Order: sequence, then C-alpha cells, then structure tokens
Amino acid sequence: MTSSASTDVVVIGSGFGGAIPAYHLAAGGARVVVLERGPWLSSEEFDHDFKLGSSYTRIFDFTVGDGMSVLGGNCVGGGSVVYFATMPRAPRFVFERQGSIGRRMWPAAITRDTLDPWYDRVCESLPVTMQSWDKVPYAGGLFAAACAHAGRTANPVPSAVDVDRCTNCNWMMAGCRFDAKRSLLLNYLPAALAHGAEIRPLHEVQHLSRTDDGGYRVHYRIVDAEDYRILHDSGTIDAKIVIVAAGAGATPVILQRSEPTLGAMPPAVGRYFSGNGERLNTAVFDDDRVREVLGLSRPDGRGYAANQIGRGPTVATWDRLDPDLPEYERYSLEQLFFPLGLGTILAQVPDAIGPTWFGLAKKDMLRRWQSWLTLFTMSEDDNEGVFGPPPATGNADRISQQMLGRGPLTYRPTANTLRGWAAADADARDILERDGLARVMPWTNDVVGAYTVHPLASCRIGDDPATSALDDRHELRQHPGVFVTDGSAVPGALTVNPALTIAALAERAVPGIVRAAQERGVPVSYHGTLPDGSVTAVPQVVPS
Repeated sequence: MTSSASTDVVVIGSGFGGAIPAYHLAAGGARVVVLERGPWLSSEEFDHDFKLGSSYTRIFDFTVGDGMSVLGGNCVGGGSVVYFATMPRAPRFVFERQGSIGRRMWPAAITRDTLDPWYDRVCESLPVTMQSWDKVPYAGGLFAAACAHAGRTANPVPSAVDVDRCTNCNWMMAGCRFDAKRSLLLNYLPAALAHGAEIRPLHEVQHLSRTDDGGYRVHYRIVDAEDYRILHDSGTIDAKIVIVAAGAGATPVILQRSEPTLGAMPPAVGRYFSGNGERLNTAVFDDDRVREVLGLSRPDGRGYAANQIGRGPTVATWDRLDPDLPEYERYSLEQLFFPLGLGTILAQVPDAIGPTWFGLAKKDMLRRWQSWLTLFTMSEDDNEGVFGPPPATGNADRISQQMLGRGPLTYRPTANTLRGWAAADADARDILERDGLARVMPWTNDVVGAYTVHPLASCRIGDDPATSALDDRHELRQHPGVFVTDGSAVPGALTVNPALTIAALAERAVPGIVRAAQERGVPVSYHGTLPDGSVTAVPQVVPS
C-alpha cells in the first residue's frame, strides 16, 4: 500500500538537528511533519534491563562498518534520549582547526564568539547547568581524586540533568524514566507538537526526488515495530523545504541514494566522516590502594566498587585542551559508565598474556570485576571516514531484529589520528596507574574496529565546495531548499561532547531556513521564542 501527502516542511530525524528547526518552523506558522525511523517511547517505557525488546535494544542503532562502528539513537528524540547529557561548549581552538585539508575547516562566518549566543539559547531551553562537587557521584569523585593525585586538574562537567530528580541509577543510555535527563521529549518536541507539528515514528526515509513545482518528494517505508528488518507500506510527502537530520551515519546514505532521482550530490557528501577522535580505556582498580593512596571509601568501607552507581560522565580533565599544543595532540579525558553489554564484551584484560578480550583471563577479570572505571577520550582526528555505495534500504543492512546492522562506512585511521590516541592512552595510564591504583587497557578494535558515539562531519558545512557539502547556512550545495542540521554538518572533531554544538548550530541555521521557506511561498516567520518545558511529548496515534 502506498500513501501520499503534502506539507510545507519535512524534517527527517527528531534528534537535536531535527527537533530544533521543527519547533521554530511550526511556531512560525509552517506546516511541519517530522519523520523518525525509530519508535516513540514515553518515560515509563524506558526499561532497566538488557532484554531484547526492551528500550535498550529498541532505541539504539549500532552500525558496524569497515574499521569503524557507530552507536546512535533510534527513536523519537534521537540522540538526546540515549546520550549522557554532558554539554560543554567546543574549545575556541576547534573553530580554527585545519585538519586534513590544510586550511581552516569551519566557514569564516562561524567562530566561537559568533556561536556563543546560540549556545546560550540551547542552555536556556534544556536547561544546561554546571554540576557541583557535592552532587558528583562515586565514579566522578574517584576520577577527580586520581587526577589530583597525578597533579592534574579535574572539572565537573556542564550537564542537561536535573540532579534533584536523578536517582543515580546509571541507566541513562536506555532512556531516563524519571525525566531527570533533559531530552528533547521534554522541551523542543512537545513545543513543536503544541504548534501543530506532526511526529511520525517508524517512518524510515529512503530517498528524495523533485516535484514538478520545484519542491521535493520524500519517499519512506514503514518500519515494523518489533523487527526492524521488516519494512511495510511505502509513502511519499511533498514539501517546499526538506531538513535532513537523520544523523551522521544515515544522512549521507539518504542523500547518496537520492542521486538517481534528485541529481548529483556535492562531492563531500559521505566523505570526511569524523568519529570525534573517540577511544575508550578500562581501568580495573585495587580497592585497597584506593583507600590507602586516595583516602577514599564508601560508607560501608569498600574503596570503590560503585561502577553502576551514577549518571554517566560527571568529571573530565581538560588539561590537554591547550591551544598552544600542536593539532592532533589536544584531547579531553572523561569518566563515564558504559553499559555492561558492549562494555563487558569489548573491555580488555590489562597486561594479559594471550587473548585480551576473551578467554580465561577475561573470564577471571569479569568474575572479580567490582571496581572499574571507563575513561573516554575525545581527540582530533583526520576526518578519514568515507561512505561507500548505500544499502538497498535504510542506513545499514539489518543483521538482527533490533539495534544491529552492517553499514557502508570505511575508516582507516591516519598517523595523525593514531598519534592522538596513543598520547591519550599514555595519559590515562599515567593518571590511573600511579602508585598501583589501577591497571588500564584500551578497548579492543579487533571486534568492531574503532567506535564512536558522536559521529560527525559526513555532510559538513564550509566555504570550499570541494570539501564541504553544505554552505554556511547548512543548505545542500546544488539543491536549494534542502538543509542538513545534524551532527553530519559539524566540520570535524570537537575534542569534547558534541551535543551542545550540534544544537547551537541547528538554532543558528533556523533563521536562514525560514528565509528560504518564505522565498518558496511558505507562510512562516521567525520569532526566536524558546520552549518553556511546560509540556511533555506524549506518543500519539499518527497517520502512516
């Protein structure tokens, strides 16, 4: 069965890049339809378990590429539902990076100073606040104490978490059932609904084509609610403006698949992918040394053994975010809790003789694994990822009923990227292994290659058409009226968590999108008002 419809604006994806323009355009009077590939869950549906069919498997998209795997959101609210809500601003030097192209990657119109007002807007909307030391849970305190012992500074990180609501359950990545994490389900999306926008879950966009009147036709399939490998009815929606915000692992795939019906894509579509220079280390702590060296203990006398208590990253060391350091040698180190599924599989045994990620040594480590910490590196990479030919449908060939797929991304880390990883690994060991506190080992790349939870730059903004798919207004070159506002538009690695930067760029892009819509006959205006968080996005029955 095929259905067709029309509207003013179609937004593909409901994460930061999609929800923000959807709200502003709807508030300005445009008819807006948001198409989201994943399901629509409310807070009480976020489960605290790993069972197939729980929120943990339903709202994630784990795509294995050739040399790089990408973990992202797959639900209404996108990455904001599965993220850890750590929201720093990108360091000033990031906007001056040259990267692999040998000249400034970012458009001349965007600097830290020009982006700061847009950062401010997002911080007000969510809101984002600085965590205080008295609210930092065990894992953050342990990392901060280890940093101090090593002569390093440590910082509580800004966060979009209401710590008074937070129970420190550490299930943030499976969605927050307590509405403590300020996901888009609590601000931009309900505000968009209040202004008449439609959100259609389980609608997977396949490609775009042109209409006779100069607009665009969005072609989609309905995804089965239980088995994401099964696609049901097809449909189309015609629109004057299309905003592609499906994520850096899916947006280039949709655009590449659209070439036969839309026309040639800019050469930078699907190139210059960045994994935000990310890498993970596991530290296994000696509880006795935690007590003796750091003077820390829990109320019951244990030194730590608290890895599952908390709320993701709360403390980072930014000592290496020094603008005077050479490019590729700048990075942040952040404590986090990675869920036990992949965390258990990919964590390696420090200094093992023989296999490090499986076998008897790994089994023994897991048996006595009571005090451990995951350390997260975000560094500068070389934008070396490239997307090959798109799969027949979706962003990946689905392997399992939910969550897992095989995607077209190829990633071969350059010497620059490897140098940054090596420096960060050495720093992690220097901080955490002092005086026998812990043993540290990087996660293996043998199983799924490198990995990122913050994919960026696969359709990036810039001034040079040869190396950027979008102009500085986020409009797709050669295709007026098509905009890209998700993480794929960010030019390169940020050395910090990117959600706030993605959101700020989306806020910045909205006035230009409104002008383009007006030029195409859409009765819309830009008011600049922000959502007040007074309503929550409740799943609704929507047309297919």
